[in-house]
Amino acid sequence: MRSAHIRSVAVAVAVTTAATGLAGTAFAGPATGERQPAATASATTAAQVVAAARTAAFAHAAATGVGSGDELQPQDVMIDPEGARHVRFVRTHRGMPVLGGDLVVHLSRRLAYTGVTRAADHTVRPAATEAKLTARQAEEKAAAAADGDAGTARLVVDARDGAAALAYRVSVDGASGSSTVVVDALTGRVRSNTPDSDEFLSPRLLDTLRRHGETLDPATGTGLQAQALAGASVSAAARYPATAHGFGRSLFVGKVPLTTTQTARKSFLLKDPTRYGTETRDAKDKETESFGQGTKFTSTTDSWGNGTTSSRGSAAADAQYGITETLDFYRKTFGRKGIANNSKPARAMVHWGKKVGNAFWDSTCGCMLYGDGDGHEINKPLVVLDVTGHELTHGVVDATAKLEPTHVDNDGNQFGEPGALNESLADIFGSGVEFFADNPKNPPNYLLGEKLGLRQKFLRRLDHPSLDRIEGTVDYWSPEVANAEVHAGSGVSSHAFYLLAEGSGRKKIGATTYDSPTYDGSTVTGIGRAKATAIFYRALTRYMVSSTDFHDARIATLKAAGDLYGASSVEYRTVDQAWAAVDVTEADTPGARH
Repeated sequence: MRSAHIRSVAVAVAVTTAATGLAGTAFAGPATGERQPAATASATTAAQVVAAARTAAFAHAAATGVGSGDELQPQDVMIDPEGARHVRFVRTHRGMPVLGGDLVVHLSRRLAYTGVTRAADHTVRPAATEAKLTARQAEEKAAAAADGDAGTARLVVDARDGAAALAYRVSVDGASGSSTVVVDALTGRVRSNTPDSDEFLSPRLLDTLRRHGETLDPATGTGLQAQALAGASVSAAARYPATAHGFGRSLFVGKVPLTTTQTARKSFLLKDPTRYGTETRDAKDKETESFGQGTKFTSTTDSWGNGTTSSRGSAAADAQYGITETLDFYRKTFGRKGIANNSKPARAMVHWGKKVGNAFWDSTCGCMLYGDGDGHEINKPLVVLDVTGHELTHGVVDATAKLEPTHVDNDGNQFGEPGALNESLADIFGSGVEFFADNPKNPPNYLLGEKLGLRQKFLRRLDHPSLDRIEGTVDYWSPEVANAEVHAGSGVSSHAFYLLAEGSGRKKIGATTYDSPTYDGSTVTGIGRAKATAIFYRALTRYMVSSTDFHDARIATLKAAGDLYGASSVEYRTVDQAWAAVDVTEADTPGARH
């Protein structure tokens, strides 16, 4: 799914409004009556917040799990207008990166410790400190496991599975993309083998489509227009590059406006200078994870594509439109500046590989990659708007909580609740992008993949997830969900989100009829999509970490609702009701978690 690499990321300050906000997971608070530091909110800088959070993490070691030999590197600093401060850290132990050692330290306006959200609930010190395997042996095992060429093995502490073990982490470049392999440094056992990119269509789903004799053949050609694109705005600026305003004839959403870069009087580049330089390129059928190897899309008229696959620019128009709409959704809804909130471009390559029937966010490339279809099950490029919103949200998760599957099988299928929560958030915010864009040729709804041409008319849906017969998505939590394939398990939190936003029962929203059931037969009255989205976003960015499961997510969203609306609010109570309606309650938390 996401890259398993723990990266050192420059500190960024994310300032949000009380009406938007960010995320949550298992939360531990301090004893009351602590002495308050003298620093005031207005006088603090990001560096001061980081220093206070690091000091608090070591001072409250019993709660944070930070101890001797540990160092904390800040990944993000979040300052809430209502006063709270949050610092997301990755951890090293005796200089070795700790997998599953991430945590978020929460502070008050006056920089007093108020709690922690942590991935590992155990010590991260490995029992053995000397490797029995050499780095070369680890590289050979990783190369065999991922069927590719191994990079340099580096020692890490793997704290993801209830214990801490000395291990090697190896990046492997394979025929189907890069993977990160973790090999036990004592036994040589492969502890994990995780693809660095997240494919929209899982290996299991593709196999199901083949067995059922079903194809994804999205209807295209909606971009064909009778009128010419003479309305494109060509800048009369004497100096280049300059911002220009052209149009794309897309495959799926008709004629769309595209902000581009004018490089000469009759020369344009498909690159948006108003959105951090976001650009789409042509991979020219190569399977490359280097954006620099993509070919730039240029035009003499500032028009892109013809609405059919006969023009290589049509898929590019869809991709560029979908990415810029997703960026605008995150910026205008949450104040998020780019996928990683660092004001850097989101990028895409279309026509990626030969006969590739998929689309995915690739963290190595830092971009969206779209194949043209395999000519069998997938007959068109998957440049649909909600697919783009879904996959770019994986990039947002990768830049924040880094939710990862608990295990991956030999075919690349992913399992476990943190991975399922990641897929759910991608569906939730992918749907949010549709509502934000409000394009009449792609009417917004709580369905995912409704334009893919499936017989069931959608791939997944949030209101009643089990209507998805293809992936076997579930409506409610049960202990078995811990080992479910991530797309199947994603229904638990997607359903909770829909109930929070729209409530239970039958209703028609726009052109779509929904009928959302509840586990306990209860009636849930929704608080509206805007508030529900704000709560889930605050939960993701503030309180979720790499190991967050559905019961953690319940706590995270309750904490987020309390931050935004108060612990005695209707919104807070409805969050609790929505999770109970999918059978996620404090009472049914797995025993090991109590």
